[in-house]
Amino acid sequence: MKYKRYCKTMMLKDDPQLIEEYKKVHAKGNTWPEISQGMKEVGIIDMEIYLFNNRLFMIMDTTPDFDHDRAMTELAGKPRQAEWEAFVSRFQVSSEKATANDKWQLMERIYELDQKNEYEAIDGQVKEID
Repeated sequence: MKYKRYCKTMMLKDDPQLIEEYKKVHAKGNTWPEISQGMKEVGIIDMEIYLFNNRLFMIMDTTPDFDHDRAMTELAGKPRQAEWEAFVSRFQVSSEKATANDKWQLMERIYELDQKNEYEAIDGQVKEID
């Protein structure tokens, strides 16, 4: 199975209480179902978010034909997406009006074990599971 992988980062406000609350908002059963459904509808197969201090790191796996800019524009118009972004903005170093695409910055891959191809972050890295 082929898929594309994107890696992104964002900063949370450097406030331990807000960071703990942000973790609770994202705990199993606490995220809004419309948000997860919207991500699946635009071609996001899987997503994981990791935290170190106040830095977030996201791994986003998508369909092979995923067009990042088109999908992020479509996602911004999904039900409750703008409401979710405004809600979580209180934890993030961003504005209440920022979209997920404004907040989450694509990261450039600089190393991969057994690297075969170069790619631009916006294009996603094509991966394959045997």
